[in-house]
Amino acid sequence: MECPLLKTCNFFQDKMENMPATAGIMKKRYCLKDNSKCARFMVASTLGREKVPADLFPNQHDKAANLINNNG
Repeated sequence: MECPLLKTCNFFQDKMENMPATAGIMKKRYCLKDNSKCARFMVASTLGREKVPADLFPNQHDKAANLINNNG
């Protein structure tokens, strides 16, 4: 299932523009399959999109958990 935030997620335009192969792998895993495992989606759905750090990678689950636990 495609992530509902995919079209407006600025992560891939800003942070991954120079790494298309890595971006493709991450998009496939986190944006097109199971967005519940995406650290960015976890923070956005819990705290709001404005609380998602620009430098948070989709696979940084520990960092997302810390943000949620400290801001929730």
